[in-house]
Amino acid sequence: MDARRLSLPPEAAFGIAAVAEQADLLHESVSRQFERIGRTHAERARAWYGRAHALADEMTARLSAGDVPALAANYLHDAAERAILTADILRERGENDLAHEAAGTPPVLIYDYEVVVDGRDLRVPVNYMLLAIVPPAGVTVQPWKRPYVIIDPRAGHGAGIGGFKPDSQVGVALRDGHPVYFVAFRPHPEPKQTLADVTYAEGEFLRVVAERHPDAPRPVLVGNCQGGWAALLVAATHPGSTGPVIVNGAPVATWSGRIGENPMRYNGGLLGGVLPALVLSDLGAGEFDGANLVSNFELLNPARNYFGKYHDLFADVDRGRERFLEFERWWGGYHFMNEAEIHWIVEQLFVGNRLARGEARLAGGRPIDLAAIRAPIVVFASRGDNITPPQQALNWIADAYADEHEIKIRGQRIVYMVHDTVGHLGIFVSSSIARREHAEMTSTMKTIEALAPGLYEMVIEDSTGEGLDARFVVSFRERTMDDIRAFDGDHRREEVGFAAVDRVSRIAAEAYEITARPLVHALSSPQSAAVLRALHPARLSRRLPAQANPLAAPIAASAVRIRTNRRPLAAEHPFRRAEALAAEAFEQAIDFARDMRDAWYEIAFLSIWMSPLAQFLGRGAAVRRPAADAAELYRLPEVREILKGVGAGGLPEAVIRMMIVLANARGSVRRDRLERSSEVMTTWPPFRDIPAAERATIIHRQTVIVEFERDAAIAALPRLLTTPEQRRRALEILDHVVGPAAEMEPHTVAAMAAIRGALAEPDARLRVVHPVPSAEAS
Repeated sequence: MDARRLSLPPEAAFGIAAVAEQADLLHESVSRQFERIGRTHAERARAWYGRAHALADEMTARLSAGDVPALAANYLHDAAERAILTADILRERGENDLAHEAAGTPPVLIYDYEVVVDGRDLRVPVNYMLLAIVPPAGVTVQPWKRPYVIIDPRAGHGAGIGGFKPDSQVGVALRDGHPVYFVAFRPHPEPKQTLADVTYAEGEFLRVVAERHPDAPRPVLVGNCQGGWAALLVAATHPGSTGPVIVNGAPVATWSGRIGENPMRYNGGLLGGVLPALVLSDLGAGEFDGANLVSNFELLNPARNYFGKYHDLFADVDRGRERFLEFERWWGGYHFMNEAEIHWIVEQLFVGNRLARGEARLAGGRPIDLAAIRAPIVVFASRGDNITPPQQALNWIADAYADEHEIKIRGQRIVYMVHDTVGHLGIFVSSSIARREHAEMTSTMKTIEALAPGLYEMVIEDSTGEGLDARFVVSFRERTMDDIRAFDGDHRREEVGFAAVDRVSRIAAEAYEITARPLVHALSSPQSAAVLRALHPARLSRRLPAQANPLAAPIAASAVRIRTNRRPLAAEHPFRRAEALAAEAFEQAIDFARDMRDAWYEIAFLSIWMSPLAQFLGRGAAVRRPAADAAELYRLPEVREILKGVGAGGLPEAVIRMMIVLANARGSVRRDRLERSSEVMTTWPPFRDIPAAERATIIHRQTVIVEFERDAAIAALPRLLTTPEQRRRALEILDHVVGPAAEMEPHTVAAMAAIRGALAEPDARLRVVHPVPSAEAS
């Protein structure tokens, strides 16, 4: 029904539209959720039944042969031994936790390190510190190479996940000869520490790193998960202090996600917004316990975190001890935040989504504009990440920039890469990701600043070689905002509900401030906070098996005797296979319960926060920046000023312009071409004598000229290259960068013909295989 035909008042028309929108979203949610639940669990059940049927047939035959009693006895003996060994490893985990905490919960890095800057010594003390990674034996780093600074997530756990294994972000950078620094933190924040103080400290860390490597380019800043938005904060508030910024699995656009797939984003709307963080901080005597965040993560996948990983240990207890304890040492290192820190994170990021929308403020300052970052940005996300789905990692780009043309106008380079399957923690700890994605990112940092400004997707294609020697074909494909928006099939319609949550959350926080908060403060003390921390289920479950438990000593003694005479059963043993099937069925039952919980979680959110009243409350705050058309951008004063220089310049401007024309014609840039372009820009005259900042300005200006006046830009080339010698030299450089004619695509051939035509060159290409850099025409 068309409300306008009925001449309804605006309020009634809005109400009818809101009801229709809510009904449509609920229908979409129910359809997607239950179709996915039915399909995935039916497939798993069919596969399970096939294996169970085969085992039943085998057991029937064994029963007829009289083998079952002996098989059962062997299995029970083996299972009892494995149970004792598993209990002993859990005891050891608890002991490790206590020892780790007694040592101050240091980073779980496997590398030696030196403390370069202790944040407690800064003007405003913080619990952060800058560590210099000591290269292991056989690895040499070069001080003139671009240093890497890695910010680990402060999301309940301690620091070290980025240097947790030899095949890690740290290991990849070290193997390539780069100095590596690590931003770590102590368990407890300094009194009155805020996120503004932390951002200032991280800016100081970058300044110190630059001073330690005066001959190197500005450092690469790597941010993992929560460290990703922290890295963006530093880059936005400390312009010029960093080189490329790599953001791995970072939740920046926290309202984003697909209907039917990403339930964690509904926590704010269903659990009370910022209010629980305030209450828990007050009960913690001013500190928020990171164990609460870890518990939230665990509840996303309860089958894995509460059963699966323990059964895996039980099933492979003879080989799985080191692997289990290694990871659990990081997983159990709970850290704390001040009330002001967690308040900012929840209110500004997870409930308010203000950073992505350009409204977040640090310490009452001006709003932080991510579009003001001038350093290239690389974003890594995964479709298999249930904590930070690709939409949350990427949608801030569409929020910060009106259009992909604005990215070019601002001279920015944004590259994103989306993995198909790896989970959230796999982004940081998976050896295969370190050997492939992180290795290619590190290699790409040498050339990324030679990219023309724009939005690109980094695609890893064919590979050659094996293991650490593997090499991949990498290309950078130019993308538009529509490619970013394509990750959201529902076009973010439900974000008005999140805006309503934000508004109600602020009201509830203010009501708590003036009513119950004084009473909660009066009832809390450091002693009561310590008791609550000790009784937290996440800690209690890990420490109960430790030495304080009277059963711990007998279990440890029994485990020693068992290991001495251990003869494990093969995994193919019929009863071992039956055990695995039973565990798989139980895990699927938990997964089914989780999926049903998540489905009703989403339905409840949409029922409450997409109601007409909620949409009315949130409609003003959910407005996103409108996309700009090319004509509007063309009229911008800065664009008009740059376009006046279409005929100005010399050899550097002409060569850069021609390379941009060819890159735009291809729609993508292969890394080998980008490496040759970088080689020209940094080692060949006259480019090597141009300061990096000036070279970046030239690339920026020529990108804008080609973007808006491509034909005029090509036609004006003779005005930049005024002599035959200059034109010959420019084409030699261009031939070197572009590579063999056989590798050219038709659009590139046409663009080359246009360039040569403008310069009055014959169509046949003069191929220069290895031109010798010279000062000619410089």
